[in-house]
Amino acid sequence: MTTAVGTGDRVVAAVYAVARHRIAGPAVIVAGAVATGALVWFADPTTPGGIIPPCPTNALLHLNCPGCGTSRMLYSLMHGDLGAAVSYNAFGLVALVLLAASFVTYTLGLWKGRRVRGWQHLRYAPMALLVATLAWAVVRNLPFPPFDAWKV
Repeated sequence: MTTAVGTGDRVVAAVYAVARHRIAGPAVIVAGAVATGALVWFADPTTPGGIIPPCPTNALLHLNCPGCGTSRMLYSLMHGDLGAAVSYNAFGLVALVLLAASFVTYTLGLWKGRRVRGWQHLRYAPMALLVATLAWAVVRNLPFPPFDAWKV
């Protein structure tokens, strides 16, 4: 009995092969990051009415989600304004640093041929990240000082 391999299976296998390739996997990630950075750079999310749409959570519920202000944070960071980046989304800035560290360990693991342990491989990392994200969502929506300063 043989099993037929569908087109979807071939696509998944091809994506997995690229992701596990020593050069192509990291190159695709870097290309995506550069494209996103170029979009944010030229879209200027700090100016209202731009091509980047507003956060749907904020528009519908008038609440700041954990990601609100991330495009403005990236724009400020790319222009060298660390203070503005922190004021737009401090949690997003920390998440960006953790994401960069994860990318470095992933790339080193591909180049060495074995997994390099990073923060994301720690036992409680997923739960700690979830709790921190939920805490940030609550803290930035509290309507009294000093927490109201985190609203964007």
